[in-house]
Amino acid sequence: MYKVPADQTPTGDENVDMWNGYVNNDDRALLKVIKYSSPTSAGAECIDPDCSWVEQWVHRAGPRKEIYYEPEEVKAAIVTCGGLCPGLNDVIRQIVFTLETYGVKNIVGIPFGYRGFFEKGLKEMPLSRRLVENINLNGGSFLGVSRGGAKTSEIVDSIQARRIDMLFVLGGNGTHAGANAIHEECRKRKLKVSVVAVPKTIDNDILLMDKTFGFDTAVEEAQRAINSAYIEARSAYHGIGLVKLMGRSSGFIAMHASLSSGQVDVCLIPEVPFTLDGEFGVLRHLEHLLKTKGFCVVCVAEAAGQDLLQKSGATDASGNVVLSDIGVHMQQKIKMHFKDIGVPADVKYIDPTYMVRACRANASDAILCTVLGQNAVHGAFAGFSGITSCICNTHYVYLPITEVIKAPKRVNPNSRMWHRCLTSTGQPDFH
Repeated sequence: MYKVPADQTPTGDENVDMWNGYVNNDDRALLKVIKYSSPTSAGAECIDPDCSWVEQWVHRAGPRKEIYYEPEEVKAAIVTCGGLCPGLNDVIRQIVFTLETYGVKNIVGIPFGYRGFFEKGLKEMPLSRRLVENINLNGGSFLGVSRGGAKTSEIVDSIQARRIDMLFVLGGNGTHAGANAIHEECRKRKLKVSVVAVPKTIDNDILLMDKTFGFDTAVEEAQRAINSAYIEARSAYHGIGLVKLMGRSSGFIAMHASLSSGQVDVCLIPEVPFTLDGEFGVLRHLEHLLKTKGFCVVCVAEAAGQDLLQKSGATDASGNVVLSDIGVHMQQKIKMHFKDIGVPADVKYIDPTYMVRACRANASDAILCTVLGQNAVHGAFAGFSGITSCICNTHYVYLPITEVIKAPKRVNPNSRMWHRCLTSTGQPDFH
């Protein structure tokens, strides 16, 4: 183990010890902070049927006084995988800054996701503070992204051949699963490689953490689409504004965007089944809204209502099922319904899908990215591997990747937040 000098910050009081800036290896944060007295309590997450209180602790993130690597001997690599997300460049920038602060001289970027480890013609990119200092001013990824990749063994072969000591992987659930596979293969080969992930997804669908970077920005960007739909609907006779937002397996963006806008009358998410037709269907409620308000706004997550559509059976390069288009389906159904009943309806459909993820991170996400990037480097220098740098119950912690990839995080229909959304929209039960 190597020791690094403390950050000596004057306190202005000679009788008070200097703050050394280090996190103790025994520091922990609570994973769950609410004791639910009953499984029927709104949003209850109980480990056992009786909801007994079980303390679960996780490692606090931050710099350690003793480090595992000699900085001048380290070669560190950064890779961004999956789709684009606001804040990728912020995290890349902070990882490079923090590595250089430790004294690392050899920092590289792997281009276009895991593909950069094996695709001929894709060379690693030398990175430095001077090169990345302004990349946070733009959206996208400075290193490029891609889905899918080679076999884990081929990626680790490349890591071994390149003599990489630290690998920082930025991505969502699938990317985390890949990072964990790389970590396990490195352990199997007894390679001293720290594999540290940083959770990136606008869907906010990774278990155990408060939020992932990019989510806040996506929700904020979605406001523009919802506001446009509201203006279009209100300005038309019997106007209906329909907005489709991203959300492959969860409805967090649609729910939070609807809550924050205050202009949405119907919010549809994949976690809550609904019907379009029938006495209690969405279309009958739209009739009611046009009769009472004169217009309405509908927000639907891309994975909502897939049971109403014909499944394609296709998958993308990451193995994700290609979803049928619920937005276009609803647009057509709404038009046909009102035509059939002889009621004029002016439907305005807005699909801002990729616009919400291609923009620059907002202030909230930029701060989150800064801390997550710094803590990822601190975790690697502490000698950790197979972890992800995240925020949990407002504290920055390290979680084992194995725990966060067990299943996607989804909106709990029994949660207080979903019922707040229902109160805001005023929508009935459509199922």
